[in-house]
Amino acid sequence: MPVADRFAAFGTTVFAEISRLAIQYGAVNLGQGFPDFDGPEHVKQAAIDAIRAGHGQYARTQGLPILNVSIAAFWNSETGEVIDPDAQVTVTAGCTEAIAATLLGLVNPGEEVILFEPYYDSYRACVSMAGATPRFVTLHAPDFTFDEAELRAVFTRKTKAILINTPHNPTGHVFTRDELDLIAQLCRKHDVIAITDEVYEKLVFEGKHIRMATLPGMWERTVTLSSLGKTFSLTGWKIGWAIAPEELSRAVRAAHQYLTFAVNTPCQHAAAAALRSPASYYDDFLTEYRARRDYLCGALTDIGFKLRKPEGTYFVLADHTPFGFDDDVSFCKHLVEHIGVAAIPPTAFYENKHEGKKLVRFAFCKKMKTLEAAVERMRRLKTKY
Repeated sequence: MPVADRFAAFGTTVFAEISRLAIQYGAVNLGQGFPDFDGPEHVKQAAIDAIRAGHGQYARTQGLPILNVSIAAFWNSETGEVIDPDAQVTVTAGCTEAIAATLLGLVNPGEEVILFEPYYDSYRACVSMAGATPRFVTLHAPDFTFDEAELRAVFTRKTKAILINTPHNPTGHVFTRDELDLIAQLCRKHDVIAITDEVYEKLVFEGKHIRMATLPGMWERTVTLSSLGKTFSLTGWKIGWAIAPEELSRAVRAAHQYLTFAVNTPCQHAAAAALRSPASYYDDFLTEYRARRDYLCGALTDIGFKLRKPEGTYFVLADHTPFGFDDDVSFCKHLVEHIGVAAIPPTAFYENKHEGKKLVRFAFCKKMKTLEAAVERMRRLKTKY
């Protein structure tokens, strides 16, 4: 049977394809953004304890009370604001499901959703699932900022929501206060909902992570999404959440209850323990990632890539044109087949493909020895000029 129209245009995700090629060619995988090391012992032990304690049945659909309370406490520690853990927090199967539930619960067919490109690939697919029309604003290299006139022009009477990812995957850009103030101004002017994907909230190397929901007049029109996976190196647990005022939370839950109904119970107990981690955990986490970023960016520059160090996340977009390839797909094919390193061709994240064809995305959420092995292989690359 043919694939339904809403999915036919997307095919297999680029992440699955690159990971398959990495296995086929025995390549060091700097493509898909998952760590090759495990999460904290105290968090894993909390999951084991929950299993042994018999917490193996369905959780309530909006999340275990202990986790909802922990998420609300985390929000309070970050923003100083008090939220209702029962009415304003919804636990989801990772941030990916939170994105889907939010768009399906809030956006009607025919309405428009604004996406910044390059975008995480599920955004585009979820907009399609909702029957909505995507509108695109490009984050232009090398600074990966947007043009104000382009952003203003994309808001129309049909705009229902704008999706903002900060810190931003794959560019590493951390949206500034001025950028977010402009987006907020336009949301208020056009009565638009802001959906913010903040999964890299604890990976900010330069600048400051600013939450859209804390800006004047934005709490009542913002859904804030995040997850456990990136901050605690437990991407396979798929524990995410949506924070929003009660009216918007009801819409998210209307879809969530039919997508997954409830999320992994033992891992919810462990997620609550994770969010109670001391401040020193986050300090060490950032220090270790800063070392990985600085090592890989320095090595890539020495090899011949042109790049701007990412301000946040655990990705770097580098310009591969010094090596003489016409586009990102042909470069990544050469890199995995002949050099033995897997990376992501970012045109998969662009509607305007020409914006991404000079770039390649590397993930540095890896052990130092993995990064060193990849760098040693890439030293075989020869610059054309």
